[in-house]
Amino acid sequence: MSEQTASPPTTEHSGLLLEKRGSTAILTLNNPPAHTWTWDSLMALQTVVTELNSDHAIYSLVITGQGGKFFSAGADLKVFAEGDQAVAREMARRFGEAFEALSGFRGVSIAAINGYAMGGGLECALACDIRLAESHAVMALPEASVGLLPCAGGTQWLPWLVGEGWAKRMILCGERVDATTALRIGLVEEVVPQGEVLARALALANGVAKQSPSSVTACKRLIQGARMQPPKLALPAEREAFVDLFSTQDQREGVGAFLEKRPPQWRNA
Repeated sequence: MSEQTASPPTTEHSGLLLEKRGSTAILTLNNPPAHTWTWDSLMALQTVVTELNSDHAIYSLVITGQGGKFFSAGADLKVFAEGDQAVAREMARRFGEAFEALSGFRGVSIAAINGYAMGGGLECALACDIRLAESHAVMALPEASVGLLPCAGGTQWLPWLVGEGWAKRMILCGERVDATTALRIGLVEEVVPQGEVLARALALANGVAKQSPSSVTACKRLIQGARMQPPKLALPAEREAFVDLFSTQDQREGVGAFLEKRPPQWRNA
């Protein structure tokens, strides 16, 4: 693991609080009472992810909600009350671009779901690599109940995780799922007691810090690529990515550290 330095103070972006602890960035959704997404906060998310991608000291990103009731309730429906298609198109684009940027984060992203994750709030979690939930969390994509649909990845990422049947139950039937059900169907990877999800997410992030960041980036790209192409096409790319790592400092450091029986000092290069 790279040498830890003192954490800089929390910085505020529109509806978001960013803190860095060692190699982990913690992004807290902070637009009370329900941490709804706005044009500005979606812009801020995209900006933050871009900046973190350029910060080679950061390997992981943990996203959670402020307080203990909401992760995020998604979009503020007041924005769509007038039925303006131009506004709808711009907000849909902003949601999509922000969460696609999150999905493409160079390191490992972990959603620490500490309460209700509804609509665009759940889609934010779906864009992350790993989802953890507290025992009282509730998740849903209720857009069709107000004449809309999930437009920020929900219709695509949810069936990839839970299968078509459960995706249809949640999207077409408006079914909410509790944390226990979410774990059973594969929507989240782990359920923890109330108040403990951030600590568990940070523990996972500490595990990421022990991995080569160059390897993590390459592996994540290959894993996500499996959604879009058959193994026959992806397997040669996997082998090429393995060879490409031999041009990185991290590969030399990792093998050298193992042979010398010492912890590696990653440089993300």
